[in-house]
Amino acid sequence: MFRSVPWLGQQAVLIFIGVSAGGMVAAGVFAFLAIIGVFPRLIGKTGTRHHIMLYDTVIILGGVLGNIYDIYEFPILFGGKIVLGIFGLSVGIFVGCLVMSLAETLKTVPILARRIHLAVGLQYIIFSIAAGKLCGALVYFAREMGSG
Repeated sequence: MFRSVPWLGQQAVLIFIGVSAGGMVAAGVFAFLAIIGVFPRLIGKTGTRHHIMLYDTVIILGGVLGNIYDIYEFPILFGGKIVLGIFGLSVGIFVGCLVMSLAETLKTVPILARRIHLAVGLQYIIFSIAAGKLCGALVYFAREMGSG
């Protein structure tokens, strides 16, 4: 069957390798997120343990739909800037949770406090870093959205 169309066998092998590699990377990313405790911490802080199946479903759907959108680049209709704003806010909150969870896991906050000899006010330094990141992102996105 592949002899009449030699590139078909190569394409099938490349598709298999690509899908397999993508699945392995995705599994590694989700395992990393689970190990550092982002999802269990969010579930514990919000007190929504009875919605674990919903969390699982939403996490999987988010990964799948994000990949589909990344591959096919569907146009966003009907208030695209609002959708992008909501998406950006959601991603920013998630990245903030991820960074804080990773920092807590690695115990970098106490190391930072010892190195700069800080006894009081570490929460203000962390808040200042986060506020600076927020302001920079808002300026960047305001320029990008205003020019389109």
